Amino acid sequence: MSKPPAAAAKQVPDSALRFVGFLSFFDRYATPPMFLALSLATALTLSQAVELVAGYSLLYALGQPLWGLASDRLGRLTVLRCALFGVVLGAIASSVFTGFFPLLIARSFTGFMFGALYPTLLTLLGDTRVGLAKARGLSDLQIYSSLGTTLATLVAGALATFVDWRLVFLLPALGAIAALATLRRVTEPLREATARNFKAAFGAENVLLYAVVFLEGGLLIGMLAYVVPALQDAGVGIWISGLLGCGFAGGVIFGARLMRLLVSRFSRTWLIGIGGAVLWASFAPSAFAPSPAAFTCTAFLLGVANAVMHSSMQGWATEVAPQARATTVSLFVFSLFFGASAATYLTADLAEQGNFSRIFGIGFWLSIVLVASATWLHARWLARQLA
Repeated sequence: MSKPPAAAAKQVPDSALRFVGFLSFFDRYATPPMFLALSLATALTLSQAVELVAGYSLLYALGQPLWGLASDRLGRLTVLRCALFGVVLGAIASSVFTGFFPLLIARSFTGFMFGALYPTLLTLLGDTRVGLAKARGLSDLQIYSSLGTTLATLVAGALATFVDWRLVFLLPALGAIAALATLRRVTEPLREATARNFKAAFGAENVLLYAVVFLEGGLLIGMLAYVVPALQDAGVGIWISGLLGCGFAGGVIFGARLMRLLVSRFSRTWLIGIGGAVLWASFAPSAFAPSPAAFTCTAFLLGVANAVMHSSMQGWATEVAPQARATTVSLFVFSLFFGASAATYLTADLAEQGNFSRIFGIGFWLSIVLVASATWLHARWLARQLA
């Protein structure tokens, strides 16, 4: 009589997966609202504060191939636990240093550790769900991740300004400790019986997918980092800019609910195209008529695009090479955040000059290339699968 409860206790709780997704996005989006506060409270310039995010994103990206190989060889939960422990160390180190180079190293290390979390969650969903259940699981994960984005955007700047910027870096350490406690008696889930073939993660179609998602990362994540700073540069206060920046999370939640209706009516190719069109439209207000209202609209539409286009791209990544799913997903996320890091680094000087309309203008034109290439490549891949 006692075996079923014991067995159930060893399964990965859905609540734990959602919380880790929440935690990952909280840390990822907590730094941009603090750009101005960091530059005032430390010796960092605004450009150096932006480079902290670029370093975080770069190490987040570069760690993906290593985490993917480790996940396929050692197990998903082994990677999850090791990364959460590393998050604790990195978050504490981030709260200790104030100089640019030590803080850059600490934030980059934290990004490296956080890089293992979300791809592992995607891989777990790919291991255990198929079809509509997978699409809805991805949507649920998007919702909880957006809540982490919301909280970070809403409170990080205010905490850094009115309390202490160190607190923002310490909160993820406490969350990681709580997540480790939740996972202490969990065992690996069963995986589908698929032959292992790590070379499958480097096939021609995979490489094209990684190239597309590199551009998507630059536009979706790299450009999003500038919404709150753009609002503050336009004269909006710390609290209000954080609140308006939460339009992204509102868009994700709206888009995730919309996806529940769209996913049963449209193919994934169409969903990528629809989401890509929303991404293209999101940059128009801020590029051609910059204002607080325009930046808020951009944040909301970026959230909708994230929920519709990016979740569809995630689903594609979990299916393109099931023989090396974790490696493929990790390379997918590597490309996403490498693109985000490259976009942030290349536009840091424009941000220093307050030329945010030009940054969003670049996003407007490049998003046309993204939506055309992504929809065509997915339609081509799908046709080959059905042939």
